[in-house]
Amino acid sequence: MTTRGRGLHGHVLESLGPAITAGEYPPGSVLRTDELAQRFEVSRSVMREAVRVLESMYLVESRRRVGVTVRPKAEWNVFDPQVIRWRLAGADRPHQLRSLTVLRSAVEPIAAGLSARHATAAQCAELTECALGMVANSRGHKLDEYLVHDMAFHRVILNASGNEMFARLGDVVAEVLAGRTHHEVMFEDPDPAAVTLHVQVAEAVRAGDASRAEELTRQITVGALQELDILAP
Repeated sequence: MTTRGRGLHGHVLESLGPAITAGEYPPGSVLRTDELAQRFEVSRSVMREAVRVLESMYLVESRRRVGVTVRPKAEWNVFDPQVIRWRLAGADRPHQLRSLTVLRSAVEPIAAGLSARHATAAQCAELTECALGMVANSRGHKLDEYLVHDMAFHRVILNASGNEMFARLGDVVAEVLAGRTHHEVMFEDPDPAAVTLHVQVAEAVRAGDASRAEELTRQITVGALQELDILAP
């Protein structure tokens, strides 16, 4: 759980955030902090702290003499991991998953190619360890264990690219992968072909073969989109 999710204001956020992202409070809706404080049985200061977090995500804005207003979806910080998590938990899940998976397909192949050029020996070793962890947990319905290694694998790819913008997408990709698992948009066991592709990507990065690393990663992302066609059309 992130620091945002702790304490009394975290309790408020875990109710109010999903309600906003699910459209229960349409854009332009005015939220009265006094009324919300009474509803959640928290102090005004706790309510203000929760509102500040929602403002940092651009979900709401505070206006004098008006109150807290829900902002249009186009203004939300859709890269915020918490916003992603809330949207994946709601009715918008299929669209959210597809949008994020398309983002992955645009970024990760390029990142993998760059990783083959720039990864350190330690990063290559970590990538191999992650891939082997995926193999070890790819049978027996161990999706949660598999997810740990899968998320770590893709973080290494993005970090090893040497591009700080790609690296900052690590949390975004992690939320996509977690969302697929936690909301059962996965087969009972990972696709064996996809698992093998991750191992081959690690090998290509270690060998410094940028074009192969890029192409193999593109195959992974194409496969992820195809899974969505089957499991979350």
